[in-house]
Amino acid sequence: MPTTATTLRQQERRVLHAVGCGLRDDEIAADLAIPEDAVAGHLARILAKLGLRDRAAAIVHAFDCGLVVPGSGPRTQDASPVPRAAVVPKARPRVRISLLGPLQAWQDGRPLNLGHLRQQSVLAALALGAGRTVSRQELLDGVWGMESPLTNVVPVYVYRLRKALRTGDGPDSLIEHDRCGYRLAPGAVEVDVARMERLLTDVGRADRAGEGTEVVRLCSEALDLFRGEPLAGLPGPLAEVERLRLTERRVAVVQRKAQWQLRLGRHFEAIAELFALSTAHPLNEPVAATLMRALHRSGRQTEALTVFDHARRRLAEDLGVLPSRMLRQTYEMILRGDHLSAADCSAVDRW
Repeated sequence: MPTTATTLRQQERRVLHAVGCGLRDDEIAADLAIPEDAVAGHLARILAKLGLRDRAAAIVHAFDCGLVVPGSGPRTQDASPVPRAAVVPKARPRVRISLLGPLQAWQDGRPLNLGHLRQQSVLAALALGAGRTVSRQELLDGVWGMESPLTNVVPVYVYRLRKALRTGDGPDSLIEHDRCGYRLAPGAVEVDVARMERLLTDVGRADRAGEGTEVVRLCSEALDLFRGEPLAGLPGPLAEVERLRLTERRVAVVQRKAQWQLRLGRHFEAIAELFALSTAHPLNEPVAATLMRALHRSGRQTEALTVFDHARRRLAEDLGVLPSRMLRQTYEMILRGDHLSAADCSAVDRW
């Protein structure tokens, strides 16, 4: 607690402690035996000395610097101290956060109100941090970009998010703080993006082992985590970049799944998913090529050539470019009636 200890006087530290415990000015005055207007004066000086925006930011600071411990109050310091070893920590609450769609969070199956979109973007940035500490500057850059706020709103948003994720007395410790920034407490929160990445690690392992059925199963499990456009509606440069990255990740998973479905002879399953993917991403040439090859292997040459015509037209109209060499070669192979092996179908793209 170096900043608070060296900056505030003893009485100001007591007032900040009481504020952090959630007491009103009149309650603080009664507890410290000072006039109520003196409490207001102390709080004004505390905010000025620490560069805090308002009372909410002061509460956050009291917890972050260790002046207040969740569940403590201004009178607990007079009680007989409890040896640290005798304190049994409560089990952390399990909270699930979903980023693969509109941001949502649940605690014990109960949906949580995460506040307005900018505040949700702060939580998304912490969730995408995968347990690492995210600095305040990173949050400002990722959530606000060039439109950085004039006031220090990050601690206020963190305070509100702690309240949204809280259990028991005081702000919950799901969002931890140190001198470097903020992070979600390791092991306390389950994020769907992290679960997807673990599944894709297993996919890679199964793929190298040639376990096609397992690859398809794991890919399906990963794809089931998506509930729409990732981080839908969230503002900020970080959300925009992650939307693109996670969308591309989903496309790659569908392609990997389809390639193994084709190897296993499950053509119709692959075609159905590839048609949906091609419709959603009409300018994605590897997807179009994979669909063309799947249709050709199923004896649907005319439909395969139609896919090429649609892709060529959209590329010309939307981007002003010709089909890539890969897409043209697939078209020419189908025109010649060449047999496309499973290896051909899986060579379209690699992730």
